[in-house]
Amino acid sequence: MNILKIFPFIKLEIFNKEPCFIVKTNLLEKALFLMKNHFKYQFKMLTCISGVDYPNNTYRFQVVYEILSLRFNSRTRVKCFVNELVPVNSVETVFLGASWWECEVWDMFGIFFNNHSNLVRILTDYGFEGYPLRKDFPLSGFYESRYHHTKHRVVYGEIELCQEYRTFDFPSPWETPA
Repeated sequence: MNILKIFPFIKLEIFNKEPCFIVKTNLLEKALFLMKNHFKYQFKMLTCISGVDYPNNTYRFQVVYEILSLRFNSRTRVKCFVNELVPVNSVETVFLGASWWECEVWDMFGIFFNNHSNLVRILTDYGFEGYPLRKDFPLSGFYESRYHHTKHRVVYGEIELCQEYRTFDFPSPWETPA
């Protein structure tokens, strides 16, 4: 039984000699359930969920599920493309360990997961604004957070950078002739 015959909307790519399936977001949960429970595939372990940001594309984000079959010693990737407005259905019902990974992707990229049991920030502070792994996230802002040793808590203040650290007019060893 071929997975491409069951789901004709799945596209197959080969990347680094490993199969990679591109799935529509509405079929993602069903495709992962089939790949986990079918006797020919048995991808029982979810090793990672990651996000990739392509700001110039219509579907800006790519959510990548990496799964592993211990029985057949093979791994594959399942990808889906979304934008800021399209949520992805949570796959917690298929893989219990997906909860942590989905929280991480939401915290870093802002990709929302429907039907998630506890979608919270796990890597940034609760009052943090923005999503740090987006390509349009500012590298330097107006405020910084740091731990204050006497107050025993995180405090926020304006960034204080000396002017000599803001201009980089130093000669580069790669640009000067030898």
